[in-house]
Amino acid sequence: MLNDIEFIGGFSADIVDDYTKAKSYVRDIPTQALVFVRSFTHQVTSLLADKHSVKFNSPNLYDRIEQLNRMRFIDVPTTRALHRLRSDGNRGAHPEKYHLTQEQLVSLAEKTIKNILSLITLLYPKVHRKKAPEYQFEAFDSYVGRELCYQAVMHNDPQAQYLVGMSLKSKALMQQEQEQSLEQDAENQVESVGTFKQAANWFELASDKHQQALFEHGVALLHGYSGEKNALAGEIAIERAAEAGVIEAKALLGFFFLVGSENFAVDLAVAANWLEQAALAENTEAMSNLGVLYYQQQQLDKAFEWINKAAQAGYPHAQYHLALMLFNGEGCEANPNACEHWLAEAAEQGQLDAMFTRAQHMLNDDSGLGADVCLAERYLRDVINYGRSVPAMIELSVALADGVFKRIDVVESASLLKLAKQYANDEQAEIIEPIWQSLQIQIDNVIALKPSEEELKSLIHAQGILA
Repeated sequence: MLNDIEFIGGFSADIVDDYTKAKSYVRDIPTQALVFVRSFTHQVTSLLADKHSVKFNSPNLYDRIEQLNRMRFIDVPTTRALHRLRSDGNRGAHPEKYHLTQEQLVSLAEKTIKNILSLITLLYPKVHRKKAPEYQFEAFDSYVGRELCYQAVMHNDPQAQYLVGMSLKSKALMQQEQEQSLEQDAENQVESVGTFKQAANWFELASDKHQQALFEHGVALLHGYSGEKNALAGEIAIERAAEAGVIEAKALLGFFFLVGSENFAVDLAVAANWLEQAALAENTEAMSNLGVLYYQQQQLDKAFEWINKAAQAGYPHAQYHLALMLFNGEGCEANPNACEHWLAEAAEQGQLDAMFTRAQHMLNDDSGLGADVCLAERYLRDVINYGRSVPAMIELSVALADGVFKRIDVVESASLLKLAKQYANDEQAEIIEPIWQSLQIQIDNVIALKPSEEELKSLIHAQGILA
C-alpha cells in the first residue's frame, strides 16, 4: 500500500516536495511547516488553473481560490478546504498574534497535514478521473530538528542556521506573549530573553550568506534580541535584504518610509513603491499598510481595496480595520452586517480591539451578530489578560455585578474595578468612579437583606476590596 507521501506524489509531482517538507517540520518547527502548507496550497491552485487553462487575475491566494470557485472549476467543499489551508498557513508567520502556545501550534500543524490529505482525496477523481488510491499515513517524526542542529553546528550550513533561528524566534515570541499576560507570575517572565538571544546568534551567523537570515538579523538588532537595541544597524540590514528581494524586508522598509524611522524619513512615494512590491507578493501586512497609506491620503477607494485584500487573505488587523471602514462607509457603502462579520473574523483570530468590540456588541446590542454571552466573557478575559485593557476590565466588572453571565460575582467585579483603577488614565478614572460607588451601594443593599453566611462572607470580602 502507498504511504501518504507516495499518495501525494501520485496526484502531482509538483506538490510532493512542499508536502514532504511541511510534514517533516510539524513537530520541531511547526511555523515552518505552516509556511510550506501555504506554498502547497498555491501549487494546488496553479495545478487546477493549468488543467483548465485559466490565467489568474491576481497573485493573491484568496483571489485565486475565489476565481476558480466563480468559474465553477472547484465546488464549495473544495473552496472551503483550500481557504482553510490558506488561513492555517497564514498563522505560521505570526503565531504570537493568535495567542498560540507551542503545543497548540504543533497541534494546528498536525491537523493541517491531515486536511491536506483530505483535500487531495477530494480532488483526485476530479483531476485524474478515477478514485483516489488507498494509502497508509506514516506517523510524524521528531528527527528534523536534530538534523538541522547538526547541519547548523557541524557544517555551518546557513539554511539550517536560519531555520534553527526561526524555530527559536517563534518559541521566544510565544513565551513573551505568555509572559506579558496578567496571569503569568513575575518570577517566570525572563524565559523569552534567553531564547531571543539564541535566535539572534543563529541569524547573525547565517546573515552573510542567507538573505532571509540577513532580514531576521536586522529585526533582531532593531528589537534588541541580544540585549541592546541597535535601530540604525538593524534598519540598514533590513534595507540590504529588501534590495536583495526578501519580501518581508520590502514590507518593513515600506513601513519605515510610511511612518519614519531612525534611518529613513517619511517618503510616501518610496513607501508606496516598497509596500506595493511586497503586497503583490502577498505579504498581508504590506497590503494592510498600503491601505493605510492610501487612507492617509484620503484615497478611500484604494484604501478599501488593499485593506479588503489583506482581510480576505486572513490578516486580523486588516479585518478589524475593514470592519471600521464598512461601518463608516469609507471607500464603500456602509454595511453593518458585513462590518460585524469582519469583526467576528478578526476576533476569532485574536485581534484584541475586535474581541473587545464584539464582546460589547454581544452584551449590549441585540442587533449584533450573535449574542453568545459565554463567548463575550472569554473575549473580555483575553483582552484583559493580553492587552491590559481598562475598558474591558470595566465592561466585565459591570457584567459580573449585573448577572449578565447568569451569575453574580461581586468579589471579581470589585477586583476588576480595582485593577482598572490601577491602570486607568484620568478620563477612564472618571468613568470608574460612579461605577465604584454604585457597586458599593449594591453590596450594602444586599447585605441589608441578610443573605446566607457564605454570601455574606463574599460580600464583606468585596467591601474590603472597594474600601
